Amino acid sequence: MRFVSPVDVGGFVCLLAYGVLTWVTQRSGDPSLQLFLGLSICVAAITFLLYVYFHQHPEQKISIRQLILWAILFRICGLIGGPFYEDDYYRYLWDAFRFFQDGTPYGIAPEAFFQDLGIPDQFQRILDGINYPELPTIYGPITQIVFLGGYLLSPGSVTALQVLMILFDLITIGLLIRLAPLPAVLLYAWSPLVIKEIAFTAHPDIIAVCLVVTAIILSQKNRIYFAAICLALAVGAKVIALLVVPFVLLRTRIHVWGIFIGTLGLIYLPFILQGSTDLDTLFVFTREWEFNAAFFGLLKPWMSNSTARMICGFLLIAGLLSYYLVFRHQRSGFIVRGDWIYGGLLAIWPVVNSWYLLWLLPFAVLRPSAWAWTASVAVLLSYITGLNLNNFDMHPFAHPDWVRPLEYGLILFAMGYDLYRMKVQKIMAIVHEY
Repeated sequence: MRFVSPVDVGGFVCLLAYGVLTWVTQRSGDPSLQLFLGLSICVAAITFLLYVYFHQHPEQKISIRQLILWAILFRICGLIGGPFYEDDYYRYLWDAFRFFQDGTPYGIAPEAFFQDLGIPDQFQRILDGINYPELPTIYGPITQIVFLGGYLLSPGSVTALQVLMILFDLITIGLLIRLAPLPAVLLYAWSPLVIKEIAFTAHPDIIAVCLVVTAIILSQKNRIYFAAICLALAVGAKVIALLVVPFVLLRTRIHVWGIFIGTLGLIYLPFILQGSTDLDTLFVFTREWEFNAAFFGLLKPWMSNSTARMICGFLLIAGLLSYYLVFRHQRSGFIVRGDWIYGGLLAIWPVVNSWYLLWLLPFAVLRPSAWAWTASVAVLLSYITGLNLNNFDMHPFAHPDWVRPLEYGLILFAMGYDLYRMKVQKIMAIVHEY
């Protein structure tokens, strides 16, 4: 009798869970929070158990074919199901339309087109769905080029964007296979957060994330010029890629930095010449928005908004400088702890959307930790808002009082477990020496 691999058993159960989510979204729109969170916890538990099993039994192997096949099937479920709990994709589609029509998506807020009778009906409906229509777009030039690619494939189609984001996601998985053991890659490839935010919802952070991982691999192979170009493209896709640039380009010569700065300048130049970029709205975002914050949420009741943001900004800079002083003494080829950098950013930042975790998860593949993968599930609690609860007595993006304590409490508990495990490992190493 042929042995059935636990990967295939786990993959089949996860596929059923994603299939249910797809069926519900196709049938009735947004799934209930109980169903979504329940299925996500189920899939995450199976994925974590598989990782633990193969980590503890290294003689047992996962094949690349198994990992990729199930990962693709899960993403097909997302492609069929489409976005839920989200309306950001209206902005993506509108930006692509503006880019195609006007040569730039920047400078003019969507509300300026509300009375424009020349807008096709399809895009008038898209325009009506955009959130914060009073603000121009916040997405970077490289991301806008990908949006434009979706438009060229099928104007106004979120499915085209989903396909493109899934391709970037699968490329990222392929890159991670070159850097980490397969059980660790499985944590990312099967992650319910990754499937929801990329395959179902087409969030474009994966573009920059993929470019950052590419840059890391290129730097490992001493192809530093191409790494610098990839980093510039990543920053051009989303500005927070800047946080890892000094670490990847550490010990490089000045002309490598020149390639990075020059490439980034060329990316932005056409839009600067036309009068505007994403940076205008990015400043508004940094100055005013707040959602699901951890440390910032603790500060805000006790001081002004600007003071709380200044403190968080100072802590971020201090943390990065402190880590840089440590990192510069690491051996050549040591990969930056992006999980620490982006985990620290999200701990203090005023806005913590669930898809922001996409930035730290590839680094958590390289160095798996309980806190990072717990965070990938706990952050899904942020979808428990007044809007998704259909509670008209609450602000649409407000949480019940228990959500953030539970969300961040779970992460802190996992951090405690990681510290305890490290302490035990050190004690055991000392015992073995004697």
